[in-house]
Amino acid sequence: MGDVAVSVENLGKAYRIGQEAERSDTFVGALAGSLSKPFKKFRSLSRLNTFGSDTDGADILWALKDLSFTIKEGEVVGFVGRNGAGKSTLLKLLSRITPPTQGRIRIQRRVSSLLEVGTGFHPELTGRENIYMNGTVLGMSHAEIKRKFDEITAFSGVERFLDTPVKRYSSGMKVRLGFSVAAHLEPEILIIDEVLAVGDAEFQRRCLGKMQDVAGGGRTVLFVSHNMGAVQNLCSRVISLRDGRMVEDGDPRTVVRNYLAAFTQAGSDAFTRENEHRQTKGPIHLTFGRCLDGNGSPVESMVSGEEARFEFGFVNKGPPASFRVRLIIRDSDGIELFALHSGIAGASLDFGGEGVVRAIVPKLPLLPGSYNVAVAVITMSHDLSDAMPNALAFSVDGSTFFPGGQTPPRRHGRVLVEHHWEAQSAMTGPATNGP
Repeated sequence: MGDVAVSVENLGKAYRIGQEAERSDTFVGALAGSLSKPFKKFRSLSRLNTFGSDTDGADILWALKDLSFTIKEGEVVGFVGRNGAGKSTLLKLLSRITPPTQGRIRIQRRVSSLLEVGTGFHPELTGRENIYMNGTVLGMSHAEIKRKFDEITAFSGVERFLDTPVKRYSSGMKVRLGFSVAAHLEPEILIIDEVLAVGDAEFQRRCLGKMQDVAGGGRTVLFVSHNMGAVQNLCSRVISLRDGRMVEDGDPRTVVRNYLAAFTQAGSDAFTRENEHRQTKGPIHLTFGRCLDGNGSPVESMVSGEEARFEFGFVNKGPPASFRVRLIIRDSDGIELFALHSGIAGASLDFGGEGVVRAIVPKLPLLPGSYNVAVAVITMSHDLSDAMPNALAFSVDGSTFFPGGQTPPRRHGRVLVEHHWEAQSAMTGPATNGP
């Protein structure tokens, strides 16, 4: 294999799913069905882990299908795709947690996996004891854990509670300790699944910093995350998956941009029942959405520094109720730039039947480029009623944000900030310029 760390050839993983039995319309049919039911159950159980030639049956779900790629030593490879694309299944196969249905995996280096922070913790044992147990579960030797014990505890920030049973830890403390143990592994291949989705903002920053250290140390890393910014910052290569198959393999920026564009639906198409990315769970539903300029005219392109409005229609199929709306603005790389939240802004949204709400940004602080808007409707009990990850798409062309229309280059930031300067000379006194 030379310098190839991981080789995957025609990989596939199938699961047998349950199906509702057909019901007979006649008494005789129902009686015959009840008599034959035990035999059908036995046959069904005997087939759970065997597929034979029946790999295309209605009860077969292919989580992965015909997947082939190689990863060289020292590469940091990210995997992106929506929920159900097969990312976590792939990592479990590579970690040897579950066997493949077809194909072959060849790995010739020591592998450690971080698929669930805190795996191996025992609630009755202390933090100190769990460090040794958790480290052992993750493949570390006793001597290795002992050598790194002080580093692990310092990184976790739970030194004061090392001799307290873990059952008395908060969920945040457990996460910090679990990641701290896993982060100090020294495998040649490290497999990571969505560890940056847990913990508070400060903890996530520390996680990201640690992962950058690991990636920069010459080790092979396989990384799954929905944080597109982290994927682009950490990875030298990205593989996009959809419905268990590879869609694209290449440069992180290009692959992430194409991945986001693939499920961005324009205009009213995003607000239909056919939108597979939509989550409709409550009585308050989105009916349409559009971008408006300061005059209230629908637009697809806005101007930085001018007023921008995001308008959404709603229908409440239940009794009149209060709710909140959250918008998240992302750039073409999937990086979240800012959020608009009716609850934080102190807006009161309370009505029944049909209605319209608008989020108004007096001075759009975005550089020229392409953007999209995620929208979520949340009840006062914090339940999700309706949501779309990519409800609207718009572009920003031109700018009046600063006098003269100039903006900083994109490499210096993502948003614009209104500001002014002051200077004071010992000879001439203070001088300022306006915003």
